[in-house]
Parts: sequence; structure tokens; C-alpha cells
Amino acid sequence: MNLLTRTATLGQARLRRPTSMVFLALLALTAIGWALVALDGGRLLTLESVVGIQQRSAALGIVAVGQTLAILAGSLDLSVAYLISLSSLVAAEIMAGRDGGIGPAVAAVLAVAALVGLVNGLVITRLRVHAFIATLGVALIIKGVVDHLYDGPAGKVPESFQLLGYSRAGPFPVSAMLWAGVAVAAWFLLSRTRLGHHIYAVGGDEEVARLSGIRTGRVLVITHVLCSVCAGVAGLLLAARLGAGAPTVGTDGGYDLESIAAVVLGGTALAGGRGGVAGTVGGVLLLAVLDSVFNELAVDSFAKDVVRGVVIVVAVAVYARRGTRRPA
Repeated sequence: MNLLTRTATLGQARLRRPTSMVFLALLALTAIGWALVALDGGRLLTLESVVGIQQRSAALGIVAVGQTLAILAGSLDLSVAYLISLSSLVAAEIMAGRDGGIGPAVAAVLAVAALVGLVNGLVITRLRVHAFIATLGVALIIKGVVDHLYDGPAGKVPESFQLLGYSRAGPFPVSAMLWAGVAVAAWFLLSRTRLGHHIYAVGGDEEVARLSGIRTGRVLVITHVLCSVCAGVAGLLLAARLGAGAPTVGTDGGYDLESIAAVVLGGTALAGGRGGVAGTVGGVLLLAVLDSVFNELAVDSFAKDVVRGVVIVVAVAVYARRGTRRPA
């Protein structure tokens, strides 16, 4: 077993306890939420509510999968929220055009998203700007462009494309299937490919990875491109759901910080090198179930933010203490 394989295996092994913890927490939250809603006279786990949880979590889940790749490599991306808004506008504008169509719109969105990810990666690797500042700067550039060009919703999405946002096969929405496909692809990338091993190695120790012959700059650029492409896919999904592009759909959803929170709840280390997609899926579902319980109980937005913040801080503290007591 070579160094890269050992590094990837170690990173995944260190995720097992946090991954099991987040799914146990999800089960506990579901049970407690079901009891509280029942005492309030409502029902939490109806078919409609389960479908709603899946639909609401799909866009965040797709972004969080991309964010997982960036964070595993020791980076992060704060531009995803504004990129989602831009992607929804690009898609809706092209689809509404006389010569436009779904295919060209999807291709344009993925190209724009990949370009943004490439810029993020190059600024970080070539200009040596910290990922926080680099992606925040790119986010502000996108914000300026969107604010200058759009005052409100624009474009129109055809009904055939809106099926992506609302149609379902039995209890499974198409949007949730899309999220599952993205998550499986990312899992395969991380666990079964050389690039995935490189991502764990770079996130674990970039200097050691470089001395081992890994082109660390290329790995970081690729992870940022993939992260941005995931944000572009989420923008397409939200455009399908809204029927048009919206300049604030990404920021109103808080997809930048929410995606990072989901990744952290899933046990992926912000320092990189430890974690994986399975935990992120659990983190997204935990946030989605928490929101569903709040909505059923009609909890005000201030209390929602307080509880969500407490959950995230407690989860990170628990992971840190277990990591100190049980070194892998």
C-alpha cells in the first residue's frame, strides 16, 4: 500500500466515528421532533413532509458535496451562494431566448461555474491568497455583476425543465435523486480514484504531499472547479423550482455558510484531510429535519438560528474532544 492509498484510507477511517455519530444524532432528532410535533397536535413523518424534506435539502446537499471536496483539500469556497444566483439567471435567460434551449443553458451554466472555480483555484494557488479571502473576493465580484445587471427575477424556465424541481418517482423527488447521484459520484472520486487520494493527501499535509510528488496546486484547482460546478448544478435546480432566475436565491438560502455547516456537522475537519461525503449527507439531512420540526412547531426565525448555531458548536466540540481522546 503506497503513501497516497494509506493517506486516503486514514482520512476515511477517521470519519467512521463522526459519520455514525451524525446519523445517530439524525435518528435521535427525528424521534424527539416527532414526539414534540405529536404533542403539539401535528404530524412530522407524513409522506408530504418526507418529500418536502428531500426537496428542500437537495440544493443544499449538492452544494455541500462540492464544499466537502474543497474542505477535504484544506480549502473552502465562500462564493457558492452568489454563483448559485448567477447560475439561475444564466440558465433562465438562455432558456427564455428565441434560440435558447435546455441543453445550451445547462452547458453555459456549467461552463460559467467551472470558470469561476478555475479563477478561485488559480488565485489561491498562483497568487497565494488564502482561500477565505480569495473566494470572498470572487463572491463580491459576482455580487457586483449580478446587482448591476438585475433588479429582480429574470428569464423564464420551460415547464419541461421545471419537472426537475417538482416531479418525483413515488416518495423520491427527482431533485433528491440528482443529489444522490452527485453524492455517489463524489464518493467514488474520493475513495476509488487517484485524484481522491491526492485530495486527502493535500488536505492532510500539503508540504508532505508536494514532497511526495503530488502537484498540489493542480489538486486544489480541480477541487475548486468541482465545487463551483456543484454550485452551478444547484443553481439549475433552483431555477427549475422557481421557474425563473433570481439574483438573491443563493444568498437568501445562505448556501455558503449552510454548506460549510453541513460539512462540519458530518465530521469533515475544516483543516482538511479527514472526512467524506457520507457524513455530509447526514449533516444536510440533520439540518433539513431540524428545519422541518421548527416549521411544524412554528418556531420564530431568531430561535431557529440560535438552536442551529448551538447544534453546530456542540457537534464540532464533541468531534474535537473525541479526536483528542482517541487519536487514530
